[in-house]
Amino acid sequence: MILGIGTDLANIDRIQGTLDRFGDRFRNRVFTAVEQAKSERRHDVAGTYAKRWAAKEACSKALGTGLRMGIAWKDMAVSNLSSGQPVMHVTGWAEARLAQMTPPGHEAIIHVTLTDDHPWAQAFVLIEARPVAPDRG
Repeated sequence: MILGIGTDLANIDRIQGTLDRFGDRFRNRVFTAVEQAKSERRHDVAGTYAKRWAAKEACSKALGTGLRMGIAWKDMAVSNLSSGQPVMHVTGWAEARLAQMTPPGHEAIIHVTLTDDHPWAQAFVLIEARPVAPDRG
């Protein structure tokens, strides 16, 4: 079953302006070390940050809160599988909110997709609850 869905559209040029103006203060407030490392080694640094920004906004919407109620930017983090597929990880308040949303006997799966076409970066997040298979041990 679907627990939540969120989307966000971020302007890459706006993110570039924020990076230019606030630099590490912005990076360290919003992005994890893994997200920063990924973004900084890409050709399109601002576009990579913008996609992650959009993913965090979309995830907060899928959690049903937006960026309020105690959720922090770094409570949501995007990494990539070796195939390149983006994966959303939640910690802190976002993890607690996800647990609260998940029905008993289910596990929560967060699906995320990212795209960009300058000057836009977009993310979709869908949170699914799957029944946990009974332990047959």
